[in-house]
Amino acid sequence: MEEKVAVIGAGLAGSEAALALASMGIPVRLYEMRPDKSTPVHKTGAFAELVCSNSLKGMREDSAAGMLKDELSVLGSPLYKMALDSRVAAGGALAVDRIQFSDAVTSAIEQDPLIEVVRSEATTLEEAADGAAAVIVATGPLTSDALSADLIAAFGQEELAFYDAAAPIVMADSLDMDIVFRQSRYEDGGDYLNAPMSKEEYTAFIEALLAADKVIAKDFESKDLFQACQPIEEVARAGFDAPRFGALKPVGLTDPRTGKRPHAVVQLRAEDASSASFNLVGFQTNLTFPAQREVFRMIPGLEQAEFARYGVMHRNTFINAPAVLDAYGKVRKDILDVPVLVAGQLAGTEGYCEAIRSGLNCAISVLAMLKGKDIPPVPKECAFGSLMAYATDESTADYQPMHVNFGIMAPLEQPIRNKRDRYMAYAKRGGEAIRSYADLLSSSGVWEAR
Repeated sequence: MEEKVAVIGAGLAGSEAALALASMGIPVRLYEMRPDKSTPVHKTGAFAELVCSNSLKGMREDSAAGMLKDELSVLGSPLYKMALDSRVAAGGALAVDRIQFSDAVTSAIEQDPLIEVVRSEATTLEEAADGAAAVIVATGPLTSDALSADLIAAFGQEELAFYDAAAPIVMADSLDMDIVFRQSRYEDGGDYLNAPMSKEEYTAFIEALLAADKVIAKDFESKDLFQACQPIEEVARAGFDAPRFGALKPVGLTDPRTGKRPHAVVQLRAEDASSASFNLVGFQTNLTFPAQREVFRMIPGLEQAEFARYGVMHRNTFINAPAVLDAYGKVRKDILDVPVLVAGQLAGTEGYCEAIRSGLNCAISVLAMLKGKDIPPVPKECAFGSLMAYATDESTADYQPMHVNFGIMAPLEQPIRNKRDRYMAYAKRGGEAIRSYADLLSSSGVWEAR
């Protein structure tokens, strides 16, 4: 085919998209600004450089991370194969030799005759789109200032964020409903769950919160961060009772166990339509993950809380996916004369495998467009399909980046109380859905696993 696709960014998502497209005979122009212009965290100019952990999370089939890897395997993801080839011992997790993995990806791209590597910064979408049939933007959480400014001009100032300030999310079935009660302020019932605290419980919680270990932020992470959103521990540091006049205020709430107003209340708001998971309202935090697990389990009713996502606060450029993207990864409005898609962490997803799968999703979407094929989005029963359904739900307000987890998956037709059995049922349903989807892609001539 004559059409060339421009891919901006050679991280996990961009590298996956480029290799997937090239494998189907589509020429690619891949922009990567490193090493000429680096970021505060990258060390090399190699592609798909892992700058944090070398772990791609668990492989168990009855886990959301394992479901995602099954999808990558079924669809024949180029980078997933390289990750398996670069695997190092890590128990039940898929961890890689990060140098070997990155070198393998770099070599595959540089040796592919259909991929033109442009080692310079793409400062505008229009520049990258010159002569291209589509553009995939996969520049990650540290997108350059110049391209960020262009994205703001294209999407609107309110649709691009530069700091990830996400509160923890806990699974609903891990809460103690003998303590936690449902009520909105001044109303019976309502949209919130409430974890009440006595004065003694509140005092112990705040003391532990102030003493807990915190993430040591680099300058690029801390710049303007606290102006954007105060973490709960900083609110407490400003005054011992400050949280009780903010996120933990008990006004308008009555503990049904006592018939009285609690000293303080932690409110939880449903994170998904089926109320399988809840976020802790106002609990943006810079505590380490172990500290969050220890301190937040001091909240009455959350003693056995299972975290679907821990709270984070760091530099992270991402778009407001629900307002900007559709389920194919395509920008909803026409900002260029050719389709524009967004992949990876810039698209508001989190995680290494999520980035790889996002790049593959955009590549498949572009292939369908170029071939004039009408394909459905990834089924919501799949791990990535559930993530895209969540991330592109136009009714979502105050969106924060998300990774795959059971808390955002569509409920089973027949509820299963046993957690292990329920997760296996999710995996079985997802496995059947992704295999049917792969068969459809193959029969329509859009994508064939290799």
